Amino acid sequence: MAVNKTYKDRIAALKRDYEEFRPGKASLLALITEAEIPESVYNSNAIENSTLTLAETEKILLELEVSRDVSVREVFEAKNLARVMQYLPSKVGTQSVDLPFILLLHKMLIGGINDEIAGRLRAPQEYVRVGTYIAPAPELLEKLMQDAVHEYASDHEAYFLEKIAKFHLAFEHTHPFCDGNGRIGRLLINYQLLQAGFPPIIIRDSEKRTYYQAFPKFDQAKDQRPMEKILALALIESLHKRVTYLKGEQIIRLSEYIKAHSLFAPAFTNAARAQRIPAFREKGVWKIGAGYKV
Repeated sequence: MAVNKTYKDRIAALKRDYEEFRPGKASLLALITEAEIPESVYNSNAIENSTLTLAETEKILLELEVSRDVSVREVFEAKNLARVMQYLPSKVGTQSVDLPFILLLHKMLIGGINDEIAGRLRAPQEYVRVGTYIAPAPELLEKLMQDAVHEYASDHEAYFLEKIAKFHLAFEHTHPFCDGNGRIGRLLINYQLLQAGFPPIIIRDSEKRTYYQAFPKFDQAKDQRPMEKILALALIESLHKRVTYLKGEQIIRLSEYIKAHSLFAPAFTNAARAQRIPAFREKGVWKIGAGYKV
């Protein structure tokens, strides 16, 4: 179970570019990450079946009026998730991924929504299921979580994305909370990426089916390769975006680039999805540096 060499090579090359062009541009990188928060919040909540649109999520986070009645719960879910996303970078370098930290993040996420369950593992008689999958009994949760945390921290040999994918799959398999498991799991992915010196990623609602299919493959056959591929492609896209901005390139819609160069649109769009070209999405729209040479 390993991230294939092609993805590793792309990530390594992009990481070199990222490190080369980032000195003196911390404010630009911070702006990019801050601008991504509404999109990240929207996608993570949408995966959990929130009805908020991206535009509504943006308005809620900016304290602007939304044109339709939305549930108070969904408003809190958006605001709380954004707050945790903004909090995480401040802990990199001082806080390891351990159970107390995970419980704190859950309290921040669920607090004000359901204080009875916020910041604690599922208690006896609190069972959960996802589809036909029934998560482990509450009595097993603390040991399962401690084991997952210990295995992640003590593995100094595996490629970083393999470790992160395995931890995410184990976390979601355990489903330690009554609510918020998916959102906490995706927050932890980004925290682990930040700890490894990489930018955060967005797992998109439009790709939810592929994401969900990765879990039974792990549960049934311990196959973590599908999740590794999801994380690798998302990270390559995140790096493509940041390197393009750091280089100061003019950024245009991919559709404009295709038209200007008389390219075959389906093939070039597929190349973007496979991250064979330095394309990336902003608010769901594919973009690319205008100077990219085909």
